[in-house]
Amino acid sequence: MLEKITSTFSGIVKKLSGKSTITEKNIEDTVEEIKMALLEADVNLRVVRRFVNSTIEEAKGEKVLKAVDPGQQFTKIIYDKMVSMLGDTKQELHLKGPDTQSIILMLGLQGAGKTTAAHKLAAKLKKDGRKPLLVACDLVRPAAVEQLSQLGQKIGVEVYKEDSKDAVKNAKESIAYARKNGYDTIIIDTAGRLQIDEEMMAELVKIKKVTDPVEVLLVADSMTGQNAVDIAKSFDEQLGLTGVILTKFDSDARGGAALSLKTITGKPILYIGTGEKTEDFEVFHPERIASRILGMGDVVSLVEKAQETMDAEAALKMQKKLQRNEFTLQDMLEQFQSVKKMGNMQSIIDMIPGMSGIDASQMDMSGMKKNEAIIQSMTYKERLNHLIIGPSRRKRIAKGSGTTVAEVNKLIKQFEKTKLMMKKVSRNRGMQGKMMNQLGLDPSMMNGMGGAGGLGGMDMSALKGMDMKKLQDLAKRFR
Repeated sequence: MLEKITSTFSGIVKKLSGKSTITEKNIEDTVEEIKMALLEADVNLRVVRRFVNSTIEEAKGEKVLKAVDPGQQFTKIIYDKMVSMLGDTKQELHLKGPDTQSIILMLGLQGAGKTTAAHKLAAKLKKDGRKPLLVACDLVRPAAVEQLSQLGQKIGVEVYKEDSKDAVKNAKESIAYARKNGYDTIIIDTAGRLQIDEEMMAELVKIKKVTDPVEVLLVADSMTGQNAVDIAKSFDEQLGLTGVILTKFDSDARGGAALSLKTITGKPILYIGTGEKTEDFEVFHPERIASRILGMGDVVSLVEKAQETMDAEAALKMQKKLQRNEFTLQDMLEQFQSVKKMGNMQSIIDMIPGMSGIDASQMDMSGMKKNEAIIQSMTYKERLNHLIIGPSRRKRIAKGSGTTVAEVNKLIKQFEKTKLMMKKVSRNRGMQGKMMNQLGLDPSMMNGMGGAGGLGGMDMSALKGMDMKKLQDLAKRFR
């Protein structure tokens, strides 16, 4: 996710960190690097100029040049400008109360991922306590109605569909159906084309007129860069967009669309699609994405994800074990299983402070599966006390897991290293380390990514009981 621009910006932040003095020459050189990074990321030229000019103007003031820590002050200016460029703060959907119908009109070109985004949004709103109805009004693309029906069935959301070939009539009748059956949110999936044309626009204008939606959302492919911005402008001129959903965000290495959209169109990015699964759909937080781009990680999102997937009692138990240095192979196995529940590994890595730029595909993920098999081939007694695993036991474990004795030996050695690392609580330098210490987390949990199949020393359980408000306040303070 945005790895190219993240790599450049995190490098810039590292160079600035800890600088005892900042000169105007330092500022000019850094801003030139930023300018080139933004242009290479396919960011709109007008946006780049505005970002560069405002950064130079603020960075050359006395606040930075005479600051106690000018490097961090300059970094904060870059961060603030990045957040502003992405949209300042997260934007919510403007939905009516549950006693009436809120209509969401989904627009976009063919191939942008409208139907998939519609079902992901329905799943999210259902989880939030709404009662959504999906409406099939894409009568152009072959099998579009069938696709939406299957996706709706998958998440337990009804899909309204008619045999009629009149999308406008279908959209209008779906409102009466929703009212009669107690649905409070209507998500209308409309037809797209390979490019913007008069026929498509005319149909969308009619649908908007008969439905009077509270939200008109453009679904755009983030990988198309500035082209997504141009498409947004065209739709907005004729239909009046209220927001944007960016799909394929997990595959976007550059970030041109995300970094240009708000400034050029004035329309906020509301959600991002981060994978193929239903749950790979996130609220767009400008400050968190800016933090990831600058290589600072995104602990708040990491904690939210952990809290959604982990058992609170088990997390507290694990935290106490780590504090007492009682970490076992059974605990390591439970860690593997907990991390897998959290979803896409690359997105998890991007959220960890100091880990941005590491490619999950380069990590030994197959090693994680192999080590899981090795531990599962051990008796419970062996998992609790690895010291009893002698040569004959290792041979039996290797045979049972379909591995070699050498691989069993390697796992045990890596486990011992992980235990030693957890005993030595690392005093992380920089703002992320300070923040983690204040949160009561052991900074060593973020080390050891190379151990035990890539995730041996990574303890996500400590995130489960985190106070979100305290975490968010601290995150703001340390930036």
